Amino acid sequence: MSDGKSTSTHETRQRIVRAGIELFRRSGYTGTGMKQIAEAADAPFGSIYHFFPGGKVQLAEEVVRTSGAVYLNLVTTLMASSDDPVTATADAFTGAADTLTELDFADPCPIATVALEVASTNERLRQATSEVFGSWIDRLAALYTAGGVPASLAHDTAASVIALLEGAFMLARAARSTAPVLAASGAAAAVIRAALAGD
Repeated sequence: MSDGKSTSTHETRQRIVRAGIELFRRSGYTGTGMKQIAEAADAPFGSIYHFFPGGKVQLAEEVVRTSGAVYLNLVTTLMASSDDPVTATADAFTGAADTLTELDFADPCPIATVALEVASTNERLRQATSEVFGSWIDRLAALYTAGGVPASLAHDTAASVIALLEGAFMLARAARSTAPVLAASGAAAAVIRAALAGD
């Protein structure tokens, strides 16, 4: 039988993390205050420091790692649309463009937002964002290898595709248009075709 108090405590922590994900995604790390997070989570202000005694940095690290795992699963799901890595990647970029439209061109990824803000000023968060991006690249590389890309080229291919997608997100938000994401899809396809050919 579960302990109602521990369940409630766990739910409070989850609400705080979810609120952090949404606020960091929308407003960035520096633009988000701890009181905002408490209010959005419908949690007592002191509970944030109960769960995250390291304060905002510790909470941001949890946000980065939690949302990073979610996006890792999303990448895997999107790439499962086809055995052909070119088609699967094109489908993933199309899905990303649709997500941008649904979010009215708000950044769908709190990890990139945090990374851009703090990579040169906070080593702990730089490391967390680096590890998350690395996990995405490793998973994508494994999927590309399974799809026929030589293992020696898979990691660089995956890194190029992630870089194209993240850069396209930034351009798309500035232009309020999905055109940069769809254009990057073509560039990603060319990268993958070259890798499949062993170039």
